[in-house]
Amino acid sequence: MTTAGHADMDDGDTAPATSVRGHRPGPGRPRLSERRRRATQLEIAYEAVRLFSRKGVAATSADEIADAAGMSTRSLWRYFPTKEQCVQPLLTAGIEELVTRLREWPNDRPLLEALHTGATRIFSVPDGQESLRGLIRLTRTEPGLRAVWLRGNDEATRELIQILAARTGQDPESLPMVVQGSVLNAALTAGVEYWAWNESEVAGQPADGAIREALRIVAGALTENVA
Repeated sequence: MTTAGHADMDDGDTAPATSVRGHRPGPGRPRLSERRRRATQLEIAYEAVRLFSRKGVAATSADEIADAAGMSTRSLWRYFPTKEQCVQPLLTAGIEELVTRLREWPNDRPLLEALHTGATRIFSVPDGQESLRGLIRLTRTEPGLRAVWLRGNDEATRELIQILAARTGQDPESLPMVVQGSVLNAALTAGVEYWAWNESEVAGQPADGAIREALRIVAGALTENVA
């Protein structure tokens, strides 16, 4: 999968923050250079997954990933320190969007409401459902990719703990916050993994349904601070 103007886009990362009309990005909106960088990283992720699925991680070189993404290997290393980490953007795009949504959710509205509406896009990268399904399946058999997946889950758990603590005024290191944040992220993870590993039951469906069901199952345990 290749997009126009993609090759060696790191040269464009120094683009000014103003748009072609001279207006600066609105509050909270990534600079143009950052948006370009994220788009390039996601493009690399798609190509890495395609090669890993076809050849396996060990048999795939960084040179091959770079060539498929339309850049030099030297440019590839500017984006990712290892070939396994090339897939990280595809794994984290959904949770990053959800965390942003939860941080901005009003305190007077149930957090579970934000989860149900926001989770409809979690792990739902445009045109990337099959790539994501294949990648999550690979995390079961490829240790390097499993490590990337688990590290991302750990970071997501910490983010969710901080969000819950900020909403309730509790210590993020307290046992209730650690347990609730951990349980919440476990539900999200279980939902998307179930979707990936049980294709016969969710054929042609995005990950949303499985995630919603996982949240419904765990909602009772999180009623006090989430519902």
